[in-house]
Amino acid sequence: MIFKQLFEPVSSTYTYRIGCGETGQALLIDPVLPTWERDLGEVDKLGLKLAFTVETHIHADHITSAKKLKEVAGSRIAGPALDALPCTDIGIVDGTPFRMGSVELTPIHTPGHTNNHFAYAHAGRLYTGDALLIEGCGRTDFQSGDAAALYRSVRGKLFAYDDDTLVYPAHDYEQRRISTIGQEKARNPRLGGERTLEDFVALMNGLQLAYPRFIDYAVPGNRDCGTCPPGVPEHLQQYCAQIAESRQG
Repeated sequence: MIFKQLFEPVSSTYTYRIGCGETGQALLIDPVLPTWERDLGEVDKLGLKLAFTVETHIHADHITSAKKLKEVAGSRIAGPALDALPCTDIGIVDGTPFRMGSVELTPIHTPGHTNNHFAYAHAGRLYTGDALLIEGCGRTDFQSGDAAALYRSVRGKLFAYDDDTLVYPAHDYEQRRISTIGQEKARNPRLGGERTLEDFVALMNGLQLAYPRFIDYAVPGNRDCGTCPPGVPEHLQQYCAQIAESRQG
């Protein structure tokens, strides 16, 4: 497997490049608009062709580069079928393998952060999106979020994987890169240990988090697979503008 983890600093998002040496194809999980050129360069420099972009969910904190990459590289856009976005080329369905040559992702419907959120299992790894973060989890107070559903998604579905399964999240605000299911079961302060459903729901409902600063632009932009909508104020233009010389990851 050809693999690389890439970091986008504005929204602290991880994008994942996975390639198939047999077919010369590649996919990107959760690509971000400001770093589309860097991410495509990470594919091109290995002599691969970007075949797909794959989304875990409709993001509220950044805009996907799926549409831009489709325009430039001819890649196809894959996202949860439950969202029924007209701009997607492939609707991903729970438990139905997503194949690209020798690469096979197993989609796992993990509602809670959003109602149509998906994680992906592949080759001893879980790409967990915002459902399970390193010693954390995504918030549940917008976009049809549901704390009880997130608890069941993580503890009932993701925690069912072997303890040595690698966890690759969509974000980390301290630039931690990787965890394991065993570590999250033991150390995650929100979902690990003996945390009960009732405790978790009370915890999440009591967080009183600030309103997401970019959500009013990100959600409509991502419902169009990566359009920066009009009216983005100047102090938020960094979420749309290309990041020069961004080579993190």
